[in-house]
Amino acid sequence: MLVVIALVMVGSLVLAPSALANFFTPKSGASPANQIDSLYKIVLYIGAFVFVAVEGALLLAIIKFRANKHPVAHQLHGSTGLEIGWTLGAAGILVILAVVTFVKLPGIIDAPNSNPNGYVLSASLTPSRPPNGKELTICVTARQFIWRYTYGAGCNKDYYQERLPYSYQEMVVPSATTINLVIQSQDVIHSWWVPKLGGKVDAVPGYTTYTWFKVATPNHYYYGQCAQLCGPQHAFMTALVKVVTPAQYQAWLTYMRTEIDDQNAQVSELRQLLIKQGSLTSNGIF
Repeated sequence: MLVVIALVMVGSLVLAPSALANFFTPKSGASPANQIDSLYKIVLYIGAFVFVAVEGALLLAIIKFRANKHPVAHQLHGSTGLEIGWTLGAAGILVILAVVTFVKLPGIIDAPNSNPNGYVLSASLTPSRPPNGKELTICVTARQFIWRYTYGAGCNKDYYQERLPYSYQEMVVPSATTINLVIQSQDVIHSWWVPKLGGKVDAVPGYTTYTWFKVATPNHYYYGQCAQLCGPQHAFMTALVKVVTPAQYQAWLTYMRTEIDDQNAQVSELRQLLIKQGSLTSNGIF
């Protein structure tokens, strides 16, 4: 009875599409950058077919040629046709995988243009992957144990002087726009990974890595996680991407710039007051 109940439970899980959704495969992509998702599935399905065929042949041989039916094994000295057949079959599978990989590779590496209804962008002077040179650059800076996102070209150089908008943990992006990520780390190795938007990319101290994604429709959230063990609070280093309309993104940028200017003004006022009171010198020493 217990065995029957267990089989029924396992069968109900297997037959429920939502129960095993993305269980054996990566999460389905919301971005063209996740072409690696379809490549993974093709390799998985071909591998599964080969596994089932080999194990099926092995099981058939065990049953058909079991000892109680054939106590004396039939001795063979090879089969040229069979050996040529499985050699050509294996070579054919490798050729198919190689062709599919090279067909999919440009869609993984090369970013497409932003849509006409995307965020209004100008051509960048830095090397850009979209053919028309229009992309939105966001710097992803990792530190134990949080992500910082800085918005705008030059975000990895003079963001402080330019007073570029920034946010922590939650990245805000416009829809229908190619997003170029410039990824760096301030301490140890981290890995930025939002599965539905593409593959994981390491953030390595002293180096800069790049990736991109593009989401067609707004009003979506995509969740991710640091994918590199980076310390005792690694599990809490989550990532969130919020996709809004281009108009909402522009309004958010304006609001963030205003907030930065207001906060800077308050700090300047406080500094002058502390200097006047003698609590702080002009060079910032108490």
